[in-house]
Amino acid sequence: MSYSTADSLPRVTSDDVRGAQKMLSGVARMTAMEGSRYLSQLVGAPVHLKCENLQRTGSFKLRGAYVRIAGLLPEERAAGVVAASAGNHAQGVALASSLLGVRSTVFMPTGAPLPKVAATRDYGAEVRLHGQVVDETLAAAQEYAAATGAVFIHPFDHPDIIAGQGTVGLEILEQCPEVGAIVVGIGGGGLAAGVAVAVKSVRPDVRIIGVQAAGAAAYPPSLAAGRPVPVANPATMADGIKVGRPGDVPFEIIRDLVDEVRTVSENSLSSALLLCLERAKLVVEPAGASPVAALLQEPDTFEGPVVAVLSGGNVDPLLMQRILRHGMAASGRYLAVTLRLTDRPGALATLLGVLSVADANVLDVSHVRTDPRLGLTEVEVELHLETKGPEHCAEVGRALREAGYTVID
Repeated sequence: MSYSTADSLPRVTSDDVRGAQKMLSGVARMTAMEGSRYLSQLVGAPVHLKCENLQRTGSFKLRGAYVRIAGLLPEERAAGVVAASAGNHAQGVALASSLLGVRSTVFMPTGAPLPKVAATRDYGAEVRLHGQVVDETLAAAQEYAAATGAVFIHPFDHPDIIAGQGTVGLEILEQCPEVGAIVVGIGGGGLAAGVAVAVKSVRPDVRIIGVQAAGAAAYPPSLAAGRPVPVANPATMADGIKVGRPGDVPFEIIRDLVDEVRTVSENSLSSALLLCLERAKLVVEPAGASPVAALLQEPDTFEGPVVAVLSGGNVDPLLMQRILRHGMAASGRYLAVTLRLTDRPGALATLLGVLSVADANVLDVSHVRTDPRLGLTEVEVELHLETKGPEHCAEVGRALREAGYTVID
């Protein structure tokens, strides 16, 4: 591929993206575009979901990884490749390398979910567990590259990677020619940059809206400063977009071509994941659900038709369980309540009777009898309840107070 340059940084062109699309023919799937009646009604315009969670390896990452590795010189391929990732990029590099007959080594954090580690190995990579956080894992991979001559495959900061990810944008234009806005999650920026290059070259009127988790939002301050600015201690459940500093190459593209970058809360992320599962019957990881979170958070600010890119579906089952409970709480369907009652026989049964009349489903009950805050005859009870929504939560609270219980929290 050839690239124009500006300020000494490579720039990705629409020709590069179209070349990547030809290269990926027969390798990456053209993933489904599913309409969402619920989101369409909420937004007041047609909303479609671009299901990259159904891509091979479970995310869009295969696209960029394959284009990058396929573009290596023969002597570079012979030296092998190395990458660092907690999940999606790891699997994309592993499968791309296997398809191209290139040896791959992938460094993953020691706490990486076991299903992701197993999948990366199954795709053909040698997995090395190192470090507690991705920054430590990244340093180990770069040291390995320097020592062995293996080519380091960056997850987002390379033109080939961006061109490969941009093929998602070409598919959106083909599947939804009338698209008015594309909403896409942003971590380092590779996917958003690629989609922007692909779409704006054909339809400059289409709005490209990037989404970041509020606790790991490096792009808003970077765009304000005019250069990549790191954020300290990024924190979010959406590990796929938990990146502390924008990539140099995607930053310039996003600065020039992406119309807006928004942030979403953790509550919005978990609610979006729950909605994808319940309404669309799609398993989506928190990063992949970030565009849906943006639609839920400010539904009246989008002009349709809208395409939300579900970038990945690789989520650890244990994390999924916690996120779903968090999402139920955020949507008012899960209530944790702590109250005090007199410690006497039948007291708990009476309490449960009140909840039964209020039609609240008890999921868990916890007693605390030995606490200096409690009186001699008092017991503190923590209840986890399944409810039907915010109004039902309020009804349950009223029923408890009317029955004479002291609700602590």
